[in-house]
Amino acid sequence: MTHPISWDDARAAVHSAATPLPGRPVPLAEADGAVLATPLVTLTALPAFDTSSVDGYAVAGPAPWRLVGQVLAGDASEITVVSGTAVEIATGAMVPVGTEHVIRLESSEVENGSWVTAPLPDKQEWRPTGEEAAAGEVLLPPGVRVTPGVLALAAACGHDVLAVRRRPRVAVVVFGDELLDSGPPGAGRVRDALGPSLPAWMRRLGAEVVSVTRAADTLEAHENGVRAAAAQADVVVTTGGTMHGPVDHLHPTLATLGASYVVDTVAVRPGFPMLTARLPGPGAGWLVGLPGNPQSAVIGLVTLAAPLIAGLAGAPLPPLASVVVANDVPGRGTFTHLALARLTPEGAVTLPHAGSAMLRGVAGADGFVIVRPDTTAPSGTRADFVPMPS
Repeated sequence: MTHPISWDDARAAVHSAATPLPGRPVPLAEADGAVLATPLVTLTALPAFDTSSVDGYAVAGPAPWRLVGQVLAGDASEITVVSGTAVEIATGAMVPVGTEHVIRLESSEVENGSWVTAPLPDKQEWRPTGEEAAAGEVLLPPGVRVTPGVLALAAACGHDVLAVRRRPRVAVVVFGDELLDSGPPGAGRVRDALGPSLPAWMRRLGAEVVSVTRAADTLEAHENGVRAAAAQADVVVTTGGTMHGPVDHLHPTLATLGASYVVDTVAVRPGFPMLTARLPGPGAGWLVGLPGNPQSAVIGLVTLAAPLIAGLAGAPLPPLASVVVANDVPGRGTFTHLALARLTPEGAVTLPHAGSAMLRGVAGADGFVIVRPDTTAPSGTRADFVPMPS
């Protein structure tokens, strides 16, 4: 057994070791959730032309103004406003050449359908060209995850495609002869809780799940399962087999494959026996070994898988939140304690049913309160918090 690395160092080591995957252009409709591979640069000024902020009249000179035309949103009007004239204008329409003021509709009066009178406004009622951004300005740097807001911004400044990192491909391999795929547990067998749930967790981290397979508790089955998974994925995620018991074959499998460890065991409770390794060969990939106990596996997910997926996607190390704890949270000696918690108006409340093999707490949790080694988190104090993938 190697000496465990600290929880914070494990996250940082995995993230820094990952080289971002190549970028590729995709249509806007396919970019949601991916990560920008290049800066988002506007192709035009925003707005691209002087744009009316209100419904009303574009005028020049003193009142009254003779009504000479109309400009609607989408018009490429060639009307020029000269002193003493007014052009009816709609919100979002291009402000005509010569306009000195845009008068709000509700502030104006029209006499005989031809003459407009109104007090001059105290402020400009149109958006000048480039008010939001100049043409060619960098709006977002690489590494930003594409959200609906990013898609809207990209479309507004003229993009039809975005250069984004390819989503990391993940293959899940579940170890354990004791696992059932269906029906209630009993007679020494338990239901496989990770096979159905890990793909959903991985998709929430931004990965593409390409397969979920089972491997028997033999060294040969472990080796074959990992080889097959690695042939089709950037990351192999395994469950169980991370200790050194009689049916724990992951370490011997990695030795046979010639893998190199980035992290081998983490000083965290629950979740201690977890690992990340680099697999050799052409198109070399990664393996994340999660513990077999379900809650420990989720802790392995946020500790190792989340930073690795972020690094491969070219995104920053997932940030930690800061919360007020609503009850005393104990430490775990020289280990970091990740305590299941739900966020409430009073703060983060730790949950019962938080044993390594339990899932009741996981199902109701928003994330984990982080208690660093040789400390506690007293009620009313602030603590770091790692959220569940969402």
